[in-house]
Amino acid sequence: MEALALERKAEQNRELRERLLQLKKERNAIILAHYYQRDEIQEVADFRGDSFLLAQKAAQTDADVIVFCGVHFMGESAKILAPNKTVIIPDERAGCPMADMVSVDGLRKLKAQHPNAKVVTYINSSAEIKAETDICCTSANAVKVVNSVEGDEVIWVPDKNLGHYVQQNTDKKMIIWEGYCNTHDMLTVKDVEEMKAKYPNAQFVVHPECRPEVVELGDFVGSTTAIIKYCKESDCQEFIVGTEDGTGYQLRLDSPDKTFHFASKYLVCPNMKVNNLKKLVKCLETMQPQIYVPPHVADQARLSLERMLLVK
Repeated sequence: MEALALERKAEQNRELRERLLQLKKERNAIILAHYYQRDEIQEVADFRGDSFLLAQKAAQTDADVIVFCGVHFMGESAKILAPNKTVIIPDERAGCPMADMVSVDGLRKLKAQHPNAKVVTYINSSAEIKAETDICCTSANAVKVVNSVEGDEVIWVPDKNLGHYVQQNTDKKMIIWEGYCNTHDMLTVKDVEEMKAKYPNAQFVVHPECRPEVVELGDFVGSTTAIIKYCKESDCQEFIVGTEDGTGYQLRLDSPDKTFHFASKYLVCPNMKVNNLKKLVKCLETMQPQIYVPPHVADQARLSLERMLLVK
């Protein structure tokens, strides 16, 4: 029975993939997928990456349509950087709880209290927040970006865990917003210690969105892309992974001979996983839901994203 169901699912997926190829040609579309997406989406993407790489791809593409398989703020970033393109996402319910933890009013109040501070905003934020921002960053370039801004005071939004990590690597005074990523913040020291006892030869690689006391246990700390690169180039054969489980797709692809254990079974972002192959095909058929960013918001937000892309 189960074998039959799996066979039927495989057949369905084959048909969906064929339809997808046809639609991509018809629409002159490009598919961008975040590393936290389901395997079936990463398999068909033109580009897989973290939010930084995908923002760059969106800014550079000559496709007419960008299908962004990630969460809502990523689609917004693509639309802001490529205003003349049509940007669609498979499911508009793919939000980001961390992005929702910071409000425009709250940020404006903080700016009024610290008029000399530059605002550095993690890309995991809404277009409205980016419009209130001096420069954006991703986990891949956060330290570089903070160190690149003028002045010695920075308002940092919205992720306190990543903010804490950056704070260890800068001399600037950081005023840190109290947001966090629900998925990464769930990982505890106990989880990691149990895994280390179970797999004593494994190295622990961890994302700086995890809690500071968890990050301290890392053999390597870095963004999703940095973790993937490190595991690929390392001589170590076994890893305990402290980031979202979708990353496993690229890790296994790059290093089929290495073993990866995720540090907790709860390292799954429910918002990233609402997208699937069926919804991806449907959004290209209907060209809905489209991402819309009001022009005055987009113009302001674009400055903060473009400044980020210039940081070397």
